[in-house]
Amino acid sequence: MRKNRRTLHKDFRILTLDDDYIMTSTLQAYFQRSGYYVDVVNDPYQAIEQVRNGKYDILLLDFLMSPVCGDQVVEEIRRFNKEIYIILLTGHKSMAPPIKTIRDLDIQGYYEKSDRFDQLELLVESCVKSISQMRIIQNYKNGLSLMMEALPQIYDLDNTRSIYESILSITLNIFQGDRSFFMISDFTASQGENELHILGDITEEEVRDIVKNAHFDGQKVITLADMLLAPIEDEEHKIIGILGTDPGVSPEYVQVQMMEIYIRQISSALHNSQLHRLVSTKNEELTKAYEQLNESYVEIINAMRTIVDERDIYTRGHSDRVSAIAADIAGQMKKDKHTIERIRLAGLFHDIGKVGISDKILLKPDKLNEEEYANIKKHSGKGAKILSAITLFNDVVPIVRSHHEWIDGRGYPDGLKGDAIPEESKIIAVADSFDAMTSHRHYRSNLSLAQALDELRRGKGTQFSPEVVDAFLEMLDEMGEEKAMEKYGTGKAVEEEEEGENE
Repeated sequence: MRKNRRTLHKDFRILTLDDDYIMTSTLQAYFQRSGYYVDVVNDPYQAIEQVRNGKYDILLLDFLMSPVCGDQVVEEIRRFNKEIYIILLTGHKSMAPPIKTIRDLDIQGYYEKSDRFDQLELLVESCVKSISQMRIIQNYKNGLSLMMEALPQIYDLDNTRSIYESILSITLNIFQGDRSFFMISDFTASQGENELHILGDITEEEVRDIVKNAHFDGQKVITLADMLLAPIEDEEHKIIGILGTDPGVSPEYVQVQMMEIYIRQISSALHNSQLHRLVSTKNEELTKAYEQLNESYVEIINAMRTIVDERDIYTRGHSDRVSAIAADIAGQMKKDKHTIERIRLAGLFHDIGKVGISDKILLKPDKLNEEEYANIKKHSGKGAKILSAITLFNDVVPIVRSHHEWIDGRGYPDGLKGDAIPEESKIIAVADSFDAMTSHRHYRSNLSLAQALDELRRGKGTQFSPEVVDAFLEMLDEMGEEKAMEKYGTGKAVEEEEEGENE
């Protein structure tokens, strides 16, 4: 059975606050009839504590209350909770707070009280849609992270049965399914025949019935009998097995996307496993499998890089801009094509290690303490470790590891000095610092182009390589300020996005 709209509302918790007991009781009765979970409170200070200690998605509160007004309650809540959606209730439009206050406190809307709650219900449903989208994005991020963690298990070449069990366990973990199954026709080299494996928490007869009615017709994922089904293919795109999972609700587009990515990893891993067992006679196929493995890692690392950039609106696109700037600097310094491409790649992945840094640290709105800063400083080493797993990135690893080293030896993680720092890392360092200085961050505004360039000049010989800074300044001078700002998007991306949201 699929969850209907009324049942889905039970996944969203509403807190109503009003010093009028009749109003809170009426709101509770109305929204409970619509299927929501609703708590009521009549004291503003108690409401603040309930939001602090409880997991609420939406807050409905009166603007004019005693002993404090609604905007003061919201201001206090926003000190510790940025995620909760808030709707202010007013007795009349003239009593509503100024638009600036609503924007500053990130209030999603206000409602003029009446005998009918139709408009308020529409506002709540709008909030629910936004919350649902955020949950989908979070689930997508979590799913990709789980896949990355699971790759070593999936690519275990020593125990075929262990791979199958890992695939089934990881499937349940990623998709939070009520039930899953895995069926594959596995070629056994020692016996020269195919052996059928069926694993899962549904009967073999049920699996056979589902598989019998599964017609993919070129599709990577289909829905049948309340289950997401995906074909496992060999290197010739012939179906050799099927993975199925029941996510418990009607599959979302993001779940289908994750299943497509996941099934590619499984197909590549299983093909790799079979070739490993045939290595004595099929060395060429085994080489191809390792290439597929590298491609799979690249795909996941690119997804991880996107996750790092998407975690915070203020750093979105940072890696792409650093990559472009660093490659341009290398071109200005007359580096060869191979070196420029190596620097471009290192720029894309220079912050990949931040995938392992907590959001509490990355998104902290004020200055980091000593322990938090020490944690942040680990990201360059973590990034090098992630990339070192892939032969394709061997020549990028030292660049990523050393992009925060200083010329005078005061950088991290190794305290390298002068010529001991790879030249490519010195180029990435200038590009990284320039983009950071000219981009808005949640803890400070961006510097102007002139201010950023002054900082680079001041850092010559201490933090930055003088040759790299001079090349960058020369390049910008030839390019002109207007073209530079247009090309590198200095300080504009976040402002435009914020303005779009405020509208």
